[in-house]
Amino acid sequence: MPVYDYSCETCGAFAASRPMAEYREPHDCPGCGAPAARVLLTPPRLAGMDSARRSAFQTNERAANSPRQAAAHVHGPSCGCAGTRASGGAKTFPGARPWMISH
Repeated sequence: MPVYDYSCETCGAFAASRPMAEYREPHDCPGCGAPAARVLLTPPRLAGMDSARRSAFQTNERAANSPRQAAAHVHGPSCGCAGTRASGGAKTFPGARPWMISH
C-alpha cells in the first residue's frame, strides 16, 4: 500500500499507509484521533530512479500523447530489402540455381 502524508491541525504532519481507493479521504490522527486532511509534503521520488527507468517513463509519457511514426521506406535500385529484378521485371537467380525461388 502507498504511504500518504496528512496534516493534523493540532498535532502536525504524519504519514499513513492506506489503500489507493481511499487516498482522497481524511485519515484519523494517531495522536489525537481528529480527522486530518491529506497534504503533499514530499515530492514524488523521480530523482531516485536510475536513468534507464526514468528514460522508459519519459518515453511512455511521450508516446501516450503523440506516438512517433517510422519514416516511409522508399524502395530503389540500391535497396536490399526486396531483392533485385532484371530488366522487364523477371527475377534474377543467385548463382547457377535457376530452379530456386528467391524471396
